[in-house]
Amino acid sequence: MFDALSEKLQATLDDVRQRGTLSEADVNAAMREIRLALLEADVNFRVVKSFTATVKERCLGADVLGQLNPGQQVVKIVHEELVDLMGGEAEGISFASSPPTVILMSGLQGSGKTTAVAKLARWLKEEKGSAVAVAACDVQRPAAVEQLRLVGGQAGATVYDRGTELPAVEVARWALDQAKQDGKDVLIVDTAGRLHVDQALMDELVAIRDAVRPDTVLLTVDAMTGQDAVNVAEQFAAAAGFDGVVMSKLDGDARGGAALSVKAVTGKPILFASTGEKLPDFQAFHPDRMAQRILGMGDVLSLIESAGKQIDESDAKALERKLRRNEFTFEDFLKQTKMIRRMGPLSKVMGMLPGVGSQLKDAQIDDREMDRVEAIILSMTPKERRHPELIKGGRRLRIAKGSGTSVQQVNQLVKNFQQMRKMMKQLSRGKMGDLGQLMGGAGGAGMPAGLPPGMGGGAGAAGVRGGKRAAKRRKR
Repeated sequence: MFDALSEKLQATLDDVRQRGTLSEADVNAAMREIRLALLEADVNFRVVKSFTATVKERCLGADVLGQLNPGQQVVKIVHEELVDLMGGEAEGISFASSPPTVILMSGLQGSGKTTAVAKLARWLKEEKGSAVAVAACDVQRPAAVEQLRLVGGQAGATVYDRGTELPAVEVARWALDQAKQDGKDVLIVDTAGRLHVDQALMDELVAIRDAVRPDTVLLTVDAMTGQDAVNVAEQFAAAAGFDGVVMSKLDGDARGGAALSVKAVTGKPILFASTGEKLPDFQAFHPDRMAQRILGMGDVLSLIESAGKQIDESDAKALERKLRRNEFTFEDFLKQTKMIRRMGPLSKVMGMLPGVGSQLKDAQIDDREMDRVEAIILSMTPKERRHPELIKGGRRLRIAKGSGTSVQQVNQLVKNFQQMRKMMKQLSRGKMGDLGQLMGGAGGAGMPAGLPPGMGGGAGAAGVRGGKRAAKRRKR
């Protein structure tokens, strides 16, 4: 996401970093490049003008010019202003003191609103432990009701619908009564969309809002429409109002104009971001983490959180013991690989590492390679997986035939695995603590917790615990 903007900003700031000293002319040149990059990213012109003026003013202050390392100060200023531009501190949903909390979802047709309802329902269920119901109040399109039945059920939410015969306001009132009777923690109301903002859309939205008195009104906007998304948000803010934005299709947005403009233009923060087609591809929006990604600083906190959800603490401790004793096997490697795959595509995981994202922009990371690795390991006998030293010539030929790969590919995997075990044996000699500190250190530039050894991570257990401690320190 934001690939084009990220590449240009990083190139400009890399040039600034390399200068021993900075003059006013250097700052002006950098601001011109930043201004151009933001405008090409379809960021609102007024937002660009205000942003670059603020950055320039700070860069020309005493805290940059004349300093020993002014380039780093400029990067720090740009990062801080990007965070502020996107909303500053991450915000969340306001929960009612007495349930159910009512969330009203609005947006234009085609913005991904109904899918966002299901994704939000799943997120609330998984992250907050909430009992969630969704109300199908988009009675304009029968397909919308059917879609919500399907995706709402997949999200683990109770779906309240009355078909398309009753007015949307009546369905909303009925759904709220049902949610109260069923003891639901949250009710998400899906409203009708239109191809464009019109009076009928706003009248219905206001009527539903007045009927259910929501605790939070969310507007879903399509990140890929750029400045048009910001214009839609402005119109909704003026006509019906909303409390926060759900930015859909953010993974397909190479520019970033909507995400960088909407808070400054409407005054309303982005609360959630949809980053893929599947229901789990949904997360709370953190302006600081997004700014880090844009500037190539990675997103270690999100990576730690994602890994923490996939790895069990007892498994992590068992893995650390095996690494200390040099007993790590292909079975352990296979288990770690499957855990990584649950975190998402490998390119996405690696892109969260500081400095790695820009290096991967032209790389072809093929997740099918992991399929081949798994096939090779699964073609081994249990004894071979536990004792890799047994895998010699004849066994390698059998494994290659069984996995549909070549003997050379089997040889390479075994060689890499043996080298990795040798490295782990050296690290286990009193250096595991150092490795855990490296992976989860306060600087945030270490390896991601839980990556399989040989694929970017080291000691899974040490890294997970170190990473979690670092995350807690940052939150404090």
